[in-house]
Amino acid sequence: PRHKCGNQKSCPQNYFAFKIISGAANVVGPSICFEDSVLMSSVKNNIGRGLNIALVNGTTGQLLKTDAFDMYSG
Repeated sequence: PRHKCGNQKSCPQNYFAFKIISGAANVVGPSICFEDSVLMSSVKNNIGRGLNIALVNGTTGQLLKTDAFDMYSG
């Protein structure tokens, strides 16, 4: 069976499914999947160098904001 975000098993009821992939230099970009919806990826062109963060409402699962914090340039 297929599970949300390509996880190996389903999450328990009342839990959100998510998967975070860190990427590899500039070869493979990072991505964030939440409840089977890709929130951030190089395809969506909304990732950056450093820490990529997606802010999600913990009750509803609604995406509130995405951003990247460049830890290299300061």
